[in-house]
Amino acid sequence: MKHNLKIYGLIGYPLGHSFSKDFFNHKFQDEHISARYLNFELPDLAGFKDLFSQYRDLSGLNVTIPYKEKIIPYLDTLDPLAANIGAVNVIKICHSPNGALCLKGYNSDIIGFRDSISPLLTPHHEQALVLGTGGASKAVIAALRQLGLTPTSVSRTPQDNAIAYGDLTPVIMKANTVIINTTPLGMSPHTQSSPHIPYHLITPEHICYDLVYNPETTLFMQQCAAYGATVKNGLEMLHLQALAAWNIWNE
Repeated sequence: MKHNLKIYGLIGYPLGHSFSKDFFNHKFQDEHISARYLNFELPDLAGFKDLFSQYRDLSGLNVTIPYKEKIIPYLDTLDPLAANIGAVNVIKICHSPNGALCLKGYNSDIIGFRDSISPLLTPHHEQALVLGTGGASKAVIAALRQLGLTPTSVSRTPQDNAIAYGDLTPVIMKANTVIINTTPLGMSPHTQSSPHIPYHLITPEHICYDLVYNPETTLFMQQCAAYGATVKNGLEMLHLQALAAWNIWNE
């Protein structure tokens, strides 16, 4: 390996669904950047710190399911926005003059989702349902608040900060004209699954956004589109958050 070849990578488990490796390696090739992007499939985080001795030119990391929240104790510092929402998907690796590493966590999912959904919004989109309560949902909620919408989380069971799918009444569905699926339901190869919402209450006033991007049109999107909703998958969000991650690593 060339000494000046920077290494970037993705940690998560499993990683068969990830687009990041191809995205960044194509970027490096097209822009003649001396770097490689690798997948680091970790069944747990016990081996996380070993990566830095194995790959001494490691220059930046992305974080995906299931580690966006679990990675935080392994980091030295957090960007204020990542700290506020409690989820990280970008790690910046800083090298001090004495050779010590400083790992700082950021969240570029907020930028990616915000900039992807904002062109679809109109003044009547004031409230949103966020399906799921994992790390991705926290970034979505933060982005919705930046855009001036009021989010409500939806979980399989009622929680202090979330309602249950069974609580989705006609009144709630009518008021919340933006619905975002942040769960992995419908992701390939389990393409016949979808969040259990009352699809018959969807209208042409609704925007239904799925963070899943494989398949291109999920069952959630199909069912919402059947009732006239505007639908969108998470592919553009992924591109935007990846470019934001690159800017974080190189700022």
